Amino acid sequence: MTEMLSLADFRRNRGQRVFFNRHELRQLLDLYSRRVSSGEWKDYAIDQHGPMAVFSVFRHSFDQPAYAIAKRTNGRACDFLILRGRHTLKRGKTIGEALDFLEHQLRLV
Repeated sequence: MTEMLSLADFRRNRGQRVFFNRHELRQLLDLYSRRVSSGEWKDYAIDQHGPMAVFSVFRHSFDQPAYAIAKRTNGRACDFLILRGRHTLKRGKTIGEALDFLEHQLRLV
């Protein structure tokens, strides 16, 4: 059944949501498309967990995420995290800083 929510509650909770903007999403999808063409990644998902937006990439469709790129906000400032499981691999103030970790990571050929 649907849940009724007052407009005041909706507006109050709206400020906590974080989204990837167009520029950030384009950078994420550019990296994703390069890795798909190399055969390394197969699928992705975009989720929102409270004050954090998460772009997860998968090696197989029914597997755990290989990496998760998260945008987290602390008031006005945002930072980006590269996660693998529960471990934080890289933290950056811009998405470019965070994605450089995945761009220059050694790969098995």
